[in-house]
Amino acid sequence: MTTTPTVNPQIIGQAENAHKPLMARVLAPTGLTFHQWVTLNLTAANGGTVERELLVGRLTGALKIDDSAALQAITGLIDSALLEAQPATVELTDAGQARYREIRASIDEVMARVYRDIPAEDLAAAGRVLTLITARLNAEAAA
Repeated sequence: MTTTPTVNPQIIGQAENAHKPLMARVLAPTGLTFHQWVTLNLTAANGGTVERELLVGRLTGALKIDDSAALQAITGLIDSALLEAQPATVELTDAGQARYREIRASIDEVMARVYRDIPAEDLAAAGRVLTLITARLNAEAAA
């Protein structure tokens, strides 16, 4: 009889690391880096336009990167014409919206297969626990 482990740093790390090759496979044909994908995703989640400073803050918080790396991801998307720079904001271009939808559809397809037989209540419990752990780790890191 196998015992299901409780959530711990090793289990969380293994789950995160298992996602990486799938993301790499989805992103490879697009030429985007993971940081650029997260930038597109955050911009799309904000309605397609976001204040540059706010976006940098969200990227540094979510990815645990410095401002320079966040700005590099934004600049790369501007150079690729997927984002358009405004004085204080960046916005998705038509090409950026199309690329976002293409990547999102691929990710959703893969994740649907991966998560398909997991009961909704288990996913909800895992979401609550991981959100709480993330908040506590962020608070600990900030202290």
